[in-house]
Amino acid sequence: MSITAPAGPKRELPPAGNHLARVYQIIHIGTVTSDFKNEDGSEKTINKVRIGWELPNEMRVFKEGAGEQPMSMSQEYTLSMNEKANLRKLIEGILGVALEEKEAESFDVVKLIGMSCMIQVNHKTSAAGNQYAVVVNAATVPKGMKVPKAINDPKILDYDNWDQTYYDTLPDFLKETISSSYQYRSKFKEK
Repeated sequence: MSITAPAGPKRELPPAGNHLARVYQIIHIGTVTSDFKNEDGSEKTINKVRIGWELPNEMRVFKEGAGEQPMSMSQEYTLSMNEKANLRKLIEGILGVALEEKEAESFDVVKLIGMSCMIQVNHKTSAAGNQYAVVVNAATVPKGMKVPKAINDPKILDYDNWDQTYYDTLPDFLKETISSSYQYRSKFKEK
């Protein structure tokens, strides 16, 4: 006799290509241990932020009875505004301007909430053989192109204005990562 569990439905990936998008989610994950090591072999820690976009022209029914909702995707970035950092390149693409060093150093990532942009989505395959979508580029919306109104409410999770209700709605894998961060452990010291 054999008992097997079905794999369940696969999550549909946003189509590869260029999309109108709006930043609706910013989550400060915090400083976590990386899979990579420092040159001396010690553990490497990285301060991370997660940015989420809604794709208002990619509407789907995800839950019966809830109607169409926009596809969404999110991606983690090292919280660094170094001139070569992916986060800085993303922000400059969304803004459509190169930031001066002083502007970059003081840029508040939360300012991206509600901003519309174009993102380029590619599909990749993990070592385990799973496909996933990544944002490889961002740019301003071309003149004359209209972006539909925001559908999702803006969501921000940061340690200065902690929103436990929002945190509780996050997927378990993300809560586990956040709760392993230095900032989370410092804020909610285990007694």
